[in-house]
Amino acid sequence: MNNRILKSEYVYEGRVIRLRVDQVELPDGRGAVREVMEHPGAAVIVPIDADGNVRLVRQYRDAISRQLLEVPAGKLDHGEEPEACAHRELKEELGLVAGRMTMLTSFYSSPGFCDEILHVYLAEDLTQEEEDHDHEEFIVPEQRPLEPLVDLLGELSDGKSLIGVMLAQRELAARS
Repeated sequence: MNNRILKSEYVYEGRVIRLRVDQVELPDGRGAVREVMEHPGAAVIVPIDADGNVRLVRQYRDAISRQLLEVPAGKLDHGEEPEACAHRELKEELGLVAGRMTMLTSFYSSPGFCDEILHVYLAEDLTQEEEDHDHEEFIVPEQRPLEPLVDLLGELSDGKSLIGVMLAQRELAARS
């Protein structure tokens, strides 16, 4: 049931993504074109403080022309391990250092056209330090109680944040 790639051509190579156009042969022998966005992957962090609050970021997203309330996240640097990226992004975006980082899951953001994989972590035992913001990001830190989960879910609208907080809540509940 796999497609066979006959020819690939990169049509765009940017700072974060590459766009590839593949000529493929389908399992039944017919040809088709597939556009594939290559992304290095990212770490997603759900920081939970000692009071049971989720530490979030509000930032403008150009792709949808609006601000979103999200969990912190960022792309992997070349050769960087996902957990190291999670620690780095948590420090950059919120100035937080996690004493405990628990891997919750990895998932593909949109595998119909993109190979981006997101590695989701629960960050606990948080210590506040100074932020080390990316000069191209304008982030407003916010926090919300994790419970009741339904209230928090109503404020989030991106997949990584929804998945992350639900899995974090499940992980914490399983420990009780």
